[in-house]
Amino acid sequence: MKKAILATKVGMTQIFAEDGSLIPVTVLQAGPCVVTQIKTVENDGYSAVQVGFGDKKEKIINKDKAGKKEVVNRHGATKAEMGHFKKAGVSAKRYVREFKLENADEYSLAQEIKADIFANGDHVDATAVSKGKGFQGAIKRHGQSRGPMAHGSKYHRHAGSNGACSSPSRVFKGKHMPGHMGCVTVTVKNLEVVKVDAEKNLLLVKGAVPGAKKALVTIKETTKVEI
Repeated sequence: MKKAILATKVGMTQIFAEDGSLIPVTVLQAGPCVVTQIKTVENDGYSAVQVGFGDKKEKIINKDKAGKKEVVNRHGATKAEMGHFKKAGVSAKRYVREFKLENADEYSLAQEIKADIFANGDHVDATAVSKGKGFQGAIKRHGQSRGPMAHGSKYHRHAGSNGACSSPSRVFKGKHMPGHMGCVTVTVKNLEVVKVDAEKNLLLVKGAVPGAKKALVTIKETTKVEI
């Protein structure tokens, strides 16, 4: 992997190709991200680039105070966080993520990573936390079929049998049952980048990307090999 960036989901729209065909796209505000740390094999045991995205108010980050041990404020920021950003020469960032890039040694501290690292026709993998749907039944959660809807039926949208009599006298792990749905990390692979707006740092990706509007999305060069 040589290219990656952090983005926020703006929403979905549609555009028309040159041949007149309609293409549904997801609009992503990709960057600008800044390099906050470069990890090397000599110091950290592996090669990677740490990037920050989205501005964060300094007043909610504890400042470094000599003689006092590290504390965590109500926002989850430690006193060492501000020092980490100052060492890199960047302002406080809301999101910090790490990418294991093959060309990590080519980056420098405080370097900006913008949407123009991608081009039209590139294929990417999009990772985000899916929308939460609360507690759902087995039909919506797992696509199970309903029972007869006649008056004599004893069940309609309930799940069927859970076990198998006296043997094995238990419910197997992983049994599809009602429960909490959504709010899980989802990766959609091999999405095509239809258009790149370098001035506004926008990526138009063909198809749907997981997550709600304003959700953090990680965009990476795809790992899926086309045959």
